[in-house]
Amino acid sequence: MADKNEFHDDRAILDIHDMPKFFPWVGLSLQHMFSMFGSTVIVPLLVGLSPSIALFASGVGTLLHIMITQRKIPAYMGSSFAFITPMLALMKTTGYPGIAQGVIGVGIVYMIVAAIIWGIGSDWVDHILPPIVVGPIVMVIGLSLAGSAAQDAMMKNGHYSLLYFSIALATLFLAIIFNMLFKGFIGLIPVLLAIVCGYLISVFCGIVDLHAIATAPWFKIPAFDIPGIDYKFHIDWAAILAITPIAFVTMTEHMGHIMVLDELTGRDFFKDPGLNRTLAGDGAASLFAGLVGAPAMTSYGENIGVMAITKIHSVYVLMGAAMFAILFAFVNKLNVLIMQMPMPVIGGISFLLFGTIATAGIQVMVENKVDMGLKWNLMIASTVMVVGVGNAYLQIGHFQFTGLAFATIIGIVLNLVLPQKAASEREHDQKMADKAAEEEKQRLLHQRNLHK
Repeated sequence: MADKNEFHDDRAILDIHDMPKFFPWVGLSLQHMFSMFGSTVIVPLLVGLSPSIALFASGVGTLLHIMITQRKIPAYMGSSFAFITPMLALMKTTGYPGIAQGVIGVGIVYMIVAAIIWGIGSDWVDHILPPIVVGPIVMVIGLSLAGSAAQDAMMKNGHYSLLYFSIALATLFLAIIFNMLFKGFIGLIPVLLAIVCGYLISVFCGIVDLHAIATAPWFKIPAFDIPGIDYKFHIDWAAILAITPIAFVTMTEHMGHIMVLDELTGRDFFKDPGLNRTLAGDGAASLFAGLVGAPAMTSYGENIGVMAITKIHSVYVLMGAAMFAILFAFVNKLNVLIMQMPMPVIGGISFLLFGTIATAGIQVMVENKVDMGLKWNLMIASTVMVVGVGNAYLQIGHFQFTGLAFATIIGIVLNLVLPQKAASEREHDQKMADKAAEEEKQRLLHQRNLHK
C-alpha cells in the first residue's frame, strides 16, 4: 500500500494506489481490456502473427511495466502500430524469427537509453518540453487518431455504410449517457457498458459472425514462438536493423503518453519514478514479446482515454486488465467473441476516448496560462498541430518517423532554437520601454518645476 504521506489526487475517484472492491475491480479491469483489445489484436492480424500471443504478451508486458515503475504509473502495454511496415516486409523474407530479433532489439535499445538517462538524470526534460510543446503534442496524440476512429465508424469493406455509422453513433451516445446520467458502479464503467450495448446492437443487426463464436473451442494454448525451442536462433543483422531504429520513434510517443498521464494524475512521472524506469518498463514489455512470438509493445492511448473519462487511475485496475488479457489468451471462445468485435463499435467508442486525450492537451495550455498572442508560442503550437494531425511523416528507406514523432521532434527543436520573442515583439517592447522612460522623465521634470 501507499505511504500515508504520499500525494493523493482528490480529483480522481480512485487515485493511483487506491484499491477498488472486488466486483467493481472486475468491471473496471474488463473495461480497460475491452478498450485495448481491438488495437492489440489488429496488429498481429495484419502482420500474420497470433492474436492470442499478442494478447498474452500485452498482459505480461503491462505487469512488467507496472512492476518496474514501482506501481506508480497506470499504463497499459499493447501491440505497437509503428512497426507494422518492417514486420510485413520481414514476414515475407525471414518469417517470425527475423521479426523476433528486431522486437528483442527494440527492447534492448529501450534498456540502453534508460540506462543512459539513469546516469545523466532527467532534469533536461522540463527544458525541452515546456507547456507550449507538451500541450500541442498531447492534442496531436488524440486528434491524429481521429481519422482512424472515423474510418472504423463509417466504412465497411472500403465503402460508406449508414448502418455502421448508426451503430457507432449509438455506441458513442450510450457512453456519454452512461457517463453523465448514472452514478454508482454504472457511472464508473460507461465505456464497458457502451461497448457491450454496441456489441448487442451489432448482433441484432446481423454483422457479428455468431457461427465462429459457437464453433470455437473453449480452451486453446497459444502457439508460442520461442527462440531455440520453436525455431533455430541465429543473428540476422538485416532484420535487427530494419526494426530497432523505430524504437526512437516510439520513445517520443511514449514521452507524449507520459505527459498526458502527468496531466491526468497531477504528477511528474519524468521525475518519479523517472523517465529511466518508464522506458525500461516499455523495453521489458517488448523484450518479453519478442521471446514468445508477439509484436513490439507500447503504451496505449485508448486506456489513457478511459482513465480521463472515468477519473479512475488505479494501477490495480490496470493490473486486473492485464490478468484478464493473460486469461483470455487461453480461453479461446472468449478470445473469438472479442475478436468478433464490430468495427463500428470500436470506432464509436474511439470518438470519445481519443477526444478526451486531445482535450487534456488544451487543459495543459490553459492551466499554464500559455499566451498564444506571443509569436513564439504561436509558431510552435501551429507547426506541431498541423504536422502531427496531418501525419506528415518522414521516411528514409524503411525507417519512418510517424507524424506524431516528427511533430514532437519539430516542437522540441523550435523550442530550443527560437527566441522567446520575435524581432518585431522585441522592437515593440523597446519602444514601449522608451516611451515609459520618457513619460517618467517628464513626470520628474514636472515635479521639479512645481517645487521651484
